[in-house]
Amino acid sequence: MLKKIRIGILGGSGYGGSELLRLLLFHPNAKIEYVTANEHAGKPVSAVHKNLLGFTDLSFLPTPQDLSELPEVDVALFAMPHGAAMSLVGTLPTKTKAIDLSGDFRIDDADLFAKAYGREQTAGKLQKDFTYGIPELFRDEIAKAKYVANPGCFATATILALAPMIKSGLTTGKIIVDAKTGSSGSGAKAAANTHHPQRSNSFYAYKPFTHQHLPEIEQCLERVGEIPSQLIFMTHSMPVSRGIFASCYLETTANLTNNDVRHLFEHYYNDSRFVRIVETSPDINWVKMTNFCDIAVHSAGKTIAVFSALDNLVKGAAGQAVQNMNLMFGIDETTGLLFPGTNP
Repeated sequence: MLKKIRIGILGGSGYGGSELLRLLLFHPNAKIEYVTANEHAGKPVSAVHKNLLGFTDLSFLPTPQDLSELPEVDVALFAMPHGAAMSLVGTLPTKTKAIDLSGDFRIDDADLFAKAYGREQTAGKLQKDFTYGIPELFRDEIAKAKYVANPGCFATATILALAPMIKSGLTTGKIIVDAKTGSSGSGAKAAANTHHPQRSNSFYAYKPFTHQHLPEIEQCLERVGEIPSQLIFMTHSMPVSRGIFASCYLETTANLTNNDVRHLFEHYYNDSRFVRIVETSPDINWVKMTNFCDIAVHSAGKTIAVFSALDNLVKGAAGQAVQNMNLMFGIDETTGLLFPGTNP
């Protein structure tokens, strides 16, 4: 029997931490050794995440400034606010791997990072040790990585929608991405513009031209191929709890039929179990609570529309982190993640 992967979850009280717990408690190769949350230290996990009542006896620990003070683990999963991981990763024991769900290590360029996140990258010496964790694009690199920067939810939906076309070299001119997110993407703590009662019957754009996921999208796609011109990335709040839906529009150098584009995407994702090419349009309802990203493609001559949908807390966060963890420890990347959504 394969040895269990010993796991520590840092920052387990938010939505990302909750999803990590939900997934890993049923992962056949995982053993959660500890979960931290300063605000809830000493409380049973099930007292905070009531959906987990009866499934775990774990209680939250405080997060020390030196992570070597915690029980020894094989991998530490960081589900903490932006800025926290960069001060803690360097205190991990030498043999412990790490996956960071925040934005701390997604952007290689320190100046771009500071502009995107409004803070200095204080752990720049560690940046070179992080691999960007899109399994569908960088599977082999992730398998060898010690540290992985888990991508953002908008970034995941956008990169998976655009990568096959960028790789093809058939794209020309501007690329326009119109992306929408549900309220859980703003975290568990309510704020004036992100609290669900303010969003439940509303729809609006935010952070035009300045969303922090744009630099990581461009950085990732530039590794796939050449971005021919400007990538315009606009984000919107939609009145649902879970889900990302990205509408991407591209111009091509040649006329392509729907079948041409569909075959291109099917070939590109032939070995990617969690990308499904669907007819007409994806629907966030069919990917909700799953690690799938559904993609549909449509052509009108030299104009291509690509639509992608995923669950921002699973494929856009915790599920992708588990997928990365599986690769890092040499087990099938679908382990613990191969389940459908609900209907309805």
